[in-house]
Amino acid sequence: MVQVAAERTEMKTLSALTQTLEKAGFNTQFLVLEEGIKSLASDRIYKPNQVKIVNFYRFEGDSNPEDNAILYAIEAISGERGLLIDAYGSEGDINTSNFIVEVESIHKQDHTHHSYN
Repeated sequence: MVQVAAERTEMKTLSALTQTLEKAGFNTQFLVLEEGIKSLASDRIYKPNQVKIVNFYRFEGDSNPEDNAILYAIEAISGERGLLIDAYGSEGDINTSNFIVEVESIHKQDHTHHSYN
């Protein structure tokens, strides 16, 4: 029980959760470009069909809407794992939002077509 409470406390801030996920192997930062998502560690660029969103976490600023962010834990087809941070609301990046929507759409289609193998 104490460990669960500690984990919840650690995940209350973006920086604390980022550190926790880095310890879990999400070691690179990703950046969305026109061509795809780029690993800042390997310089490799991945297309939406080459990554999956392992998990995501939403943070809401209590006093400032500019503090609203989503942290995505991402795994690439190569096995590379990392993080992508996106603001949302009026501060959001449309390219990042579009990339995430495309990734989610691909995985929904894959799940629909392969769920009864």
